[in-house]
Amino acid sequence: MSSETLWYANRATGAVCLILFTVVVLLGIAVRTRTRLPGLPRFGPMSLHRTLSLSATAFLALHITAAVVDGYVDITVVDVLVPFAGDYQPLWLGLGTVALDLVLAVLVTSLLRERLGHRAWRAVHWLAYASWPAALVHGVGIGTDTGADWMTWLTVACVAATVAAFAARLAHAARAGRRTPAALLRTAEGARP
Repeated sequence: MSSETLWYANRATGAVCLILFTVVVLLGIAVRTRTRLPGLPRFGPMSLHRTLSLSATAFLALHITAAVVDGYVDITVVDVLVPFAGDYQPLWLGLGTVALDLVLAVLVTSLLRERLGHRAWRAVHWLAYASWPAALVHGVGIGTDTGADWMTWLTVACVAATVAAFAARLAHAARAGRRTPAALLRTAEGARP
């Protein structure tokens, strides 16, 4: 495979990862807030979240493989796994490594969820909120398409959607926090026949 083909593959898979991981974050927020999505059954958002998470991870593996195999820049397996260890653009590459490490932690704990228990799994799963912006900044800093109009609009759309969903998630949590046990009991008692 030519270096040019690997370069295009790296760029394309990076953009696809941005889209897929953004949708995964949005679906994760929808699952947490129990948002119903039109055209999907109640379990649809959870199933879609899991499936797209695995698809995004597969594209991430292709993105990393293309970067390591491409001889144009010297990115090693160590650079991929150890943050800020590489010689090539250490800050931007290191942020990508941090995002990868966080995604791997979420993936492994999700696969072991039954053995870990819900609390441990959920605590690690919160790392997904940190991996997304680290990956985004990695792409903006190191991506060769950063200045292109299409990539700018794609990035802006992904950021806007994620910020809006996260704000909705915070508002949902604030509403849930205002429900005191006494208020919940009164509501439940009022609903009794």
